Amino acid sequence: MELYLLKSAAILAVLFAFYKVALENTSMHTFKRFYLFGSLFAAFLIPLITFTSYVEVSPIVPIYSEVTPQLNYTEVEQTLNYWPFVLWAIYGLGVLFFSIKFFRNLFGLIQQIRKNPKYKNTPFINVLLKEAIIPHTFFNYIFLNKKQFENREIPQEVIFHEETHARQKHSLDIIFVEILQIVFWFNPLFHFIKKSIKLNHEFLADRAVLKAGAETSAYQKILLAFSSPDSYRDAATPSLAHSLNYSSIKKRFTVMKTHTSKRAIWLRSLLILPLLSVLIYGFSTKEVLAKFSENNTTIITDTIEDIKIVIDKDSKLTLNGIPVDFENLKSEINKRNIHLSTDQKQKYISGNVGFYNENDKDKAEKNIEIFYASNLRKISMSNIKNLEDANLDTNVIVNSYSGKTVTEAEVLYQEYLRDLEKFKAAGTNVKNDGNNPWSVQIDEPEQRDENTGKIIQQKATEAELAEYNKLAKKYNAVDIEKRKIPLKDLKVLETIYRKMTDAQKAKAQPFPECFPPPPPPPPKPPKVKMGEKSDIPPPPPAPKVSKTPSAENGNLYMAPEAPPAPIADPVEYVKELGKRGATFYIGPHKYSTDEAIEMVKKSTNDVTIDVSQYPIVHLGGC
Repeated sequence: MELYLLKSAAILAVLFAFYKVALENTSMHTFKRFYLFGSLFAAFLIPLITFTSYVEVSPIVPIYSEVTPQLNYTEVEQTLNYWPFVLWAIYGLGVLFFSIKFFRNLFGLIQQIRKNPKYKNTPFINVLLKEAIIPHTFFNYIFLNKKQFENREIPQEVIFHEETHARQKHSLDIIFVEILQIVFWFNPLFHFIKKSIKLNHEFLADRAVLKAGAETSAYQKILLAFSSPDSYRDAATPSLAHSLNYSSIKKRFTVMKTHTSKRAIWLRSLLILPLLSVLIYGFSTKEVLAKFSENNTTIITDTIEDIKIVIDKDSKLTLNGIPVDFENLKSEINKRNIHLSTDQKQKYISGNVGFYNENDKDKAEKNIEIFYASNLRKISMSNIKNLEDANLDTNVIVNSYSGKTVTEAEVLYQEYLRDLEKFKAAGTNVKNDGNNPWSVQIDEPEQRDENTGKIIQQKATEAELAEYNKLAKKYNAVDIEKRKIPLKDLKVLETIYRKMTDAQKAKAQPFPECFPPPPPPPPKPPKVKMGEKSDIPPPPPAPKVSKTPSAENGNLYMAPEAPPAPIADPVEYVKELGKRGATFYIGPHKYSTDEAIEMVKKSTNDVTIDVSQYPIVHLGGC
């Protein structure tokens, strides 16, 4: 992740530097808009590109010593690295800070839109503010000073400038960059890129005003008047909005007078291609894979490959799925993982021999000897047929190092050593594997019966699993309606099932359930002889039926609710009707309660309130 971020930042810095030197002061503003956003995407995508190349080599059989390495055990001091937690905490605080800042600015704009009067000038909406402000834009909303707008003191060029921002959707660019700045707040380049994007938006708006027929000198005077600090000393503009900016006026005036020739445009555009080629070549990932000549199909990579030998039902050998002769087995094993040292092979590679026929067990043991001669120490042997009969996984190698590079495997190995120290400190049973001096067998902590002191077994053995699967498979084959399990077998199934771990249960046969016995018949109702006092409680009373709903001709209807009593004050009466859910109409038009109250208040005539069709209320005289 760190390498990716460094590569991405370097690419972005190079592309942004090219923009500042070769593109910013040109008149190709539309191209610059797409270039800036293309730079962001290029910075994210180029480090993800991987180029793979193959190198053909001759098969080499390494010669390894047959001596088992002597290992020196050293005490490992357990230390907890707090730096990742500290760095992630700092990053989280930065994200929180910039998120709050972003949403506060966004909420402020929304509040201004909601609370201030608006003048719709299709497709734009002018939001009229009382305070002194520099005209600015957010999406289709143009924020203007109310007094200046009503007195027509805002030049048409300024309004057209802000309309261009809205028309060309410049706010989308700003929102996108703001979100990126939240995620990558630690990279200052995003701040400068956002500044350049906003400046280019001003270039685009200026060009639109001049193309509409405005005179350059007159327009420049207007910009100075509306953006000078003396005119709007106390005016504030939200960071998410576009506004006339005094600090960028000088550069904008220069760019207004600049005309880039077509030749210069083509030349600077074509320069981007070799620049991208260099960046892709320099910051992409290169992977080199080696392969043997045509006479040998084995492919060697820089990753770790486990060794799995299978002696099939016909007593033929396969090495990782490829047929091989027993005489050539050691040579074929040594052709794999040639990039590993002897110690690395012993630490990272797992070897397994699986056989189907019991007669091939001796041959499997000879394969084990070849494993040791090839400097492999993590070795296992299994009878595949027994595993299949017990419905167990035949792929017994579960090696976390397989498919990893040496660097990745070493990281996992160091984590394993640290976890081992934690297990030892917690009093966990730790046993060394006799066959593999590099491996350690970690058992669950021993649990003893409080009364007898005997060790409680933590999981079922392979023999118990085989017995359980055999019985479960037998009874699961019988329909559940006809299934009957003898008490002896049921006890065996239940005992082993209780010992099984969740992982063992997931791989084993499902427990053979049976239909439960039929429930006992219900008790007979009590009888009371004549003349005796009954203890039987009386039945509960029948529920009361509401009389409001009625049924007529098979259809259920509700009786209409009566309107509230009239109130002398029409405003108060409308409020009361509104509280009770009335709907107000003036002629054919429907109005909300608040709108109806306002119309009644403003009415100069006698107001009539017709409740004959309540809850529909007709207002007259408004």
